[in-house]
Amino acid sequence: MVHPASERLQQNADRIMHLWEERARNEISASLHHNSLILQNSLPQYLDFLVTELSTTIERTPTRINADKVESDRIGRKHGRERAGYADYSITQLILEYHILRQVIFQVLEEETPLTSRERDIIITSIEQAVNDAATQFSETLSEIQELFMVTLTHDLKNPLNVMKMGTQLVLRRFEPGDTYFDVTARMLGAIDRLDTMIQNLLDASRLRAGQGLSLSLENCDLEQLIRDIVEDLNFAYEKRFVLFSDGAVETRCSRKELQRVIENIATNAVKYGAPDRPITLTLQYTATTVRITIHNEGQPIPPEAQSILFQQFRRTKTAGEQKGWGLGLFVSKSLIEAHQGIIEVESSEDKGTSFIITLPIVSTETIQP
Repeated sequence: MVHPASERLQQNADRIMHLWEERARNEISASLHHNSLILQNSLPQYLDFLVTELSTTIERTPTRINADKVESDRIGRKHGRERAGYADYSITQLILEYHILRQVIFQVLEEETPLTSRERDIIITSIEQAVNDAATQFSETLSEIQELFMVTLTHDLKNPLNVMKMGTQLVLRRFEPGDTYFDVTARMLGAIDRLDTMIQNLLDASRLRAGQGLSLSLENCDLEQLIRDIVEDLNFAYEKRFVLFSDGAVETRCSRKELQRVIENIATNAVKYGAPDRPITLTLQYTATTVRITIHNEGQPIPPEAQSILFQQFRRTKTAGEQKGWGLGLFVSKSLIEAHQGIIEVESSEDKGTSFIITLPIVSTETIQP
């Protein structure tokens, strides 16, 4: 014997989809851009599945229940995956589609006779699960699309940027320090370097959000010399704003390029947010097992509530004001320091100014070969 509600659903499936599409086009803006086949995509399959769910002629063994769960998950995820592929669809519109479908199913099935409590529960539970499966897949697919776009964009930007940088470096060699054109070209080169860093931050942030770690190419590093070179470059760009205090030469294993990125990022932040008429200090201290690098500036302190979000991605404090940025620099810096097995902290107050403190382990350059 066929269950009445299951039979009515099977007989009225086409009508349900017609009524659903009519309402969807009136209530969901994204639906206006798609034909019937694309708009309905996997929903007819879902109605077929629901026919089976409502039927009492099929024995509900544990194996059958598990198979139905797998099939429901497959259909819901298919719907969510397809919707994520359309730029005009949002997750809110996706969920609204299912709410409309539920209302239309109840409307059609109860035209002749009310559904039982069991039948209503089956339909509501099934649609809630379908919404959850579709929304989960929608979010995952959208994230994959965004990550692919970000990686492709940043990769494609690298080549023209490298050409610009090499050309600007060649032009800079034709002038002497103090020349008007030398200063302008140097500023152009600095702007290209900042753009390069922003692109690299985007690429690294994408990898981190995708669950990938940041791989480092370690080499023997004289940290004092590395920081002296960084300070020299910074003083060239920022008119001798930086002062170095050091305990002396210290060697360890590090990624020179990535450690330079971190220090330069924090140092340039100190220029942007620190007191413009006060020096910025870099201090190198070390013990037998650890090295400590402190970048300090005076000026408006970072409020305690802002310090808690400082190293989160896409978060910028209110003190950032009109300064430009994506809020990725400190997030990536923290990840790079952690990849060195180190930690980065901030201390900021009205009377002591702001200090970013990087603590790294000293790794023997003798026992580990390059």
